[in-house]
Amino acid sequence: MAFQQIGEQFCQHYYQTFDSNRAGLHPLYSQSSMLTFEGDQFQGADAIVQKIMSLPFQKVQHQIVKCDCQPSANEGVVIFITGNLLVDDNANPLKFAQVFQLMKGPTGNYYCHNDMFRLNIG
Repeated sequence: MAFQQIGEQFCQHYYQTFDSNRAGLHPLYSQSSMLTFEGDQFQGADAIVQKIMSLPFQKVQHQIVKCDCQPSANEGVVIFITGNLLVDDNANPLKFAQVFQLMKGPTGNYYCHNDMFRLNIG
């Protein structure tokens, strides 16, 4: 499968899971994964999902505007996402950017090794 397909499929799955069942993101990370969320760093799947679960909203919907993918070392994939974030019942979407570094795990499945998220607030 081409790196572009891998990246797009990962993002579709990631954001559908995030929007419907944040706890379901746990298998997409490993214990060596790192999330940088608005400058704060979290290491390991448990800490990452705990942070994601603690975000202060009830409903969320991600809208992907652009999904740029590149191949990286050891069959990895780098993904850069820009999009809109609809939170609770707020009609005004927030702009966001996110970067994922996917790596192949021991079983050949991809997992998110690096995740960086920023709101684009002007």
